[in-house]
Amino acid sequence: MAGLWFEDFKEGMVIDHAITRTITEADNMTFCAMTYNTQPLHIDRHFAAKTEFGRPLVNSLLTLGAMIGMSVTETTLGTTIANLGMSDVAFPAPVFHGDTLRVRTTVGECRKSKSRPSAGIVRFRHEAFNQDGVLVASCERAAFMHRRPEA
Repeated sequence: MAGLWFEDFKEGMVIDHAITRTITEADNMTFCAMTYNTQPLHIDRHFAAKTEFGRPLVNSLLTLGAMIGMSVTETTLGTTIANLGMSDVAFPAPVFHGDTLRVRTTVGECRKSKSRPSAGIVRFRHEAFNQDGVLVASCERAAFMHRRPEA
């Protein structure tokens, strides 16, 4: 278990995640097929070539999922009860096939659960950057976390 217990998180704590990920055309096409997203901007190279981007964009929900997924090992692996929600999701720059993402997480508010003494709520701000350091995605996430078990 690599995740942190509720008590391990401190407001303002910053984690630059070790895992990076290059997003491939196959990743994007598979994700679009799995989610029934037929937007030609994602799946049609000739259509996308005629847009301001000149090439297909990676589906933003794939970017969001990768960003959060890349944070799991060093934050919530084995120590989370559930995600409570995501908000303030933004995609300030596009992601293209071949871009490599890295993720930074900043810990926000941490509070003990009022209804479950063995749990707490941690707010995370996740940010994804491409290989050039450009911010491509961000979101706020609330996680329902286990507190450290008593020995």
